[in-house]
Amino acid sequence: MTWRLRAVPFATTLAFALLGAAPVVAQDPKPELAAAIDSAADEYAAIARRIWSLAELGYMEEQSSALLRSRLEAAGFEVQAGVAGMPTSFVASYGRGRPVIGILAEFDALPGLSQDTVPERKPLSQFGAGHACGHHLFGTASVAAAIAVKDWLARTGRPGTVRVYGTPAEEGGGGKVYMVRAGLFADVDVVLHWHPASVNDASPSTTLANMSGKFRFYGVSAHASAAPEKGRSALDGVEAMNHMVNLMREHIPQESRIHYVITAGGQAPNVVPDFAEVYYYARHPDPAVVAQLWERIVKAAEGAALGTGTRVEHEVLNGVYSVLPNEALARVMDANLRRVGGVQYSAAERAFAEALAATLEAGGEVTLMKASEIEPFRLAMGGASTDVGDVSWVVPTAGLNAATWVPGTPAHSWQAVAAGGTSIGIKGMLVAAKTLAMTAADLLLDPSHIAAARQEFERRRGAGFVYRPLVGEREPPLDYRR
Repeated sequence: MTWRLRAVPFATTLAFALLGAAPVVAQDPKPELAAAIDSAADEYAAIARRIWSLAELGYMEEQSSALLRSRLEAAGFEVQAGVAGMPTSFVASYGRGRPVIGILAEFDALPGLSQDTVPERKPLSQFGAGHACGHHLFGTASVAAAIAVKDWLARTGRPGTVRVYGTPAEEGGGGKVYMVRAGLFADVDVVLHWHPASVNDASPSTTLANMSGKFRFYGVSAHASAAPEKGRSALDGVEAMNHMVNLMREHIPQESRIHYVITAGGQAPNVVPDFAEVYYYARHPDPAVVAQLWERIVKAAEGAALGTGTRVEHEVLNGVYSVLPNEALARVMDANLRRVGGVQYSAAERAFAEALAATLEAGGEVTLMKASEIEPFRLAMGGASTDVGDVSWVVPTAGLNAATWVPGTPAHSWQAVAAGGTSIGIKGMLVAAKTLAMTAADLLLDPSHIAAARQEFERRRGAGFVYRPLVGEREPPLDYRR
């Protein structure tokens, strides 16, 4: 067992010496934190499994949010719901004074990825949603970690505040962006988060900035065979736009990503469609480049409308920054992840993992041992986007991945839904909860970690940085999944 000295003023130390007493020593809280999470593991597993079953989409996570809020309220947190104009968001706080440690919690699912907890494709409902990014585990682990830290603060009487941010609609709705814009992180010293994955990793990492939105074309309906000259096809507008954007791909920075789906294209081939819609994403590591790409996509839409005799409107639904990495914080997180260790499979879990791994389109040999290992510490570049990025540009932020999925499993897949609903997912969730709690304790006990993180944060942001959300002044798109 390791011990940590609590800083004691010189006069207090002298008084102890005169009285023949030793200075107060703070016992390492990490075994206590881990034990507290383990003792409530069944309860947290039930919460996660319930959110997995609900599979509520972004800004519609009424029951999922309520489950997490009620658990925090029962533990003694002060909970404020419906913040920043989002009914399913919340902020839950406990403690007094500084430092303020924020922990992010997500809980939204993805459309069209319903899946049972079996190692073959078996939707529970046709076109139903599923937790293919593991946010049922994300939110639950964050709550578990915060409650463990709260109980330790209450028992020891230490100063400091732990705060859980319930952030809806990460999958394209950008809930955290509106919380940042509302100033809800203004007094926070450090933010911690995690994400389900197929490996265990606490390396400092960044992501791609992202803008997304819908382009709606309006035309004139007519009989497609008897009177085609009287029609103006809105679908032609969508297809012309897509063609021009695809030509544009040759002339954009190579790190860029652009993808789209046609969400409406008409109802019958013999009717010229008077309405069509396409949903676009544009990504790049630099938020400024993303904004430039988006302007070019808008111009393509306007040109398509002009060329097809239609009218186009567009709505920006989401815009997120890339994650600003923080190596100082990541090293604290990494040390705790290594202390906790990875996921150990039982015989039944290994049989499930082997069967599921056989369904994966692996780029190389899948090694199940990866679930029990911790990845090397390095600066990593991810290909996805997250609204954690906006948080990371206003407060020092660090996160980790935990192996809630079978090694080799990609996010947003039915395999991720299947494993995330089993004991494999729960074991990874507990790894994350313990790592978050231990990292929060380190920050509360040793302010030098926060000072180092702040210094790096200011250096990486650069002098004169002013946060401006990519979504501008728009209100949260509460109906974007309806």
